Amino acid sequence: MIRARIRRSGFIRGAGCATAIGMGLPLTLSLLCACVAVGLFAGWRGARPPDPMRGPRLVPWRFLMTLAACGALVFLVHLVNLLGLKTGR
Repeated sequence: MIRARIRRSGFIRGAGCATAIGMGLPLTLSLLCACVAVGLFAGWRGARPPDPMRGPRLVPWRFLMTLAACGALVFLVHLVNLLGLKTGR
């Protein structure tokens, strides 16, 4: 039987694996705020009118806004789970 030991870095070290124990509340809140900030910024940049004199837009701002919204939804569900409400099976 191989025993797993928890190191100071928060990882379980055992039979050739290194998996994280879990994300806490501060990390979840900070990543949620980062996704919301990126989503708001990308939404603002994507809603600006095009300027043909400057050339085409090279950054897909609306797609980045959608990705940020999906990430925010994932972190929001994780936050609700951390606060005690069970959302899964």
